[in-house]
Amino acid sequence: MSAESAEKIFVPLAIAVLTISDTRVLADDRSGNTLVERIAAAGHKLADRAIVPDDVETIRVRVAGWIADAGVDVVITTGGTGFTGRDVTPEAIEPLFEKRMEGFSTVFHMISFGKIGTSTLQSRATAGVANATYIFCLPGSPGACRDGWDEILVHQLDIRHKPCNFVEILPRLDEHLKRGKLRAPA
Repeated sequence: MSAESAEKIFVPLAIAVLTISDTRVLADDRSGNTLVERIAAAGHKLADRAIVPDDVETIRVRVAGWIADAGVDVVITTGGTGFTGRDVTPEAIEPLFEKRMEGFSTVFHMISFGKIGTSTLQSRATAGVANATYIFCLPGSPGACRDGWDEILVHQLDIRHKPCNFVEILPRLDEHLKRGKLRAPA
């Protein structure tokens, strides 16, 4: 199905993690910790980490700041993707997308269905690209963060992943603007 290329050299990315919750603080942010641990284990750099409440404007301002920062390649959020009144992550972030990544949600739900069955319908996991930055919005459970990272992101955020990955096209995300954000080694 997929493999790793021995010819390519790993390119560490700068990844920001945002936990969206009215109740979590750094000390009990299990989902954020799950992502931070996996980011480090994969060899990437944690660009920044924050926790914000379930508020559209607060979420949007934080993510917009990161996508405006040339030092951030990827933003991963956790939380706020359900259907309760306080779950507003897609409403906050999707308007920022220049391009929506429909396949991410589909693959996430396929993986999730194998583990939690039809309960996967309760997630509005989403992803897209804005200002040459990848944005992935995962549910707030540590299990969902593990699934999203271990089954999708660890592979797609590794230039050695074959047949293709997000890293190798990162320099071309903003080619319409005639500037490149990351130059992968040849």
